[in-house]
Amino acid sequence: MSTISIIGSGGMAAAIAGRTAKAGYTVEVVSRDPAKAQALADKLAAGATTGTYGAIPAGDIVILAVPYAGAASVVADYGDALDGKVIIDITNTASPDLTGLVSPAGSSGAQEIARIVPASAHVVKAFNTLFGHVLAKGGRLDAFIAADDPQAKARVSTFIESLGLRPLDVGGLHMAQTLEALGLMMIGLAKNGAGTWDIALNVDIG
Repeated sequence: MSTISIIGSGGMAAAIAGRTAKAGYTVEVVSRDPAKAQALADKLAAGATTGTYGAIPAGDIVILAVPYAGAASVVADYGDALDGKVIIDITNTASPDLTGLVSPAGSSGAQEIARIVPASAHVVKAFNTLFGHVLAKGGRLDAFIAADDPQAKARVSTFIESLGLRPLDVGGLHMAQTLEALGLMMIGLAKNGAGTWDIALNVDIG
């Protein structure tokens, strides 16, 4: 199978990388901290590799698994190295005190990232409504995706389905605003109404 590149080495990066490796892909882990990238690649132990931060990623699909606060600088560091790539933005834009979103009014983290990637790259919002530890457990979870480019959306849908998840298209990239608000709602639900972080949002299609 093809290579999937993951920029980041935190909990969500590990959860997505784990499912990706189990699905038979070659995972390339890239981090500003090479030691962290190597540690995650070693943990995957399925032919996973590490890449050079800022260099052209090996995968045609690149998962941006870094906090939103640092996403713009990461994209800037890569610059034209992201030409032609499908970039999956998994960031959430919740404020530190969880009272709202830090993305500009009328926009989203994904839309802001889309403005600074090369014109030939396509941003797809996905995974931001899933908690990493729930994703890592396995099971068929619903993964909502938003993107403007139909081909990029189709490729990400196929990838998500290959991980044992159910991709659900919510519309164009403008819908990332709603998905990021939904990510904040999931945190609120875990802290208040559900009383547990072991939750996932699933759509019952009758």
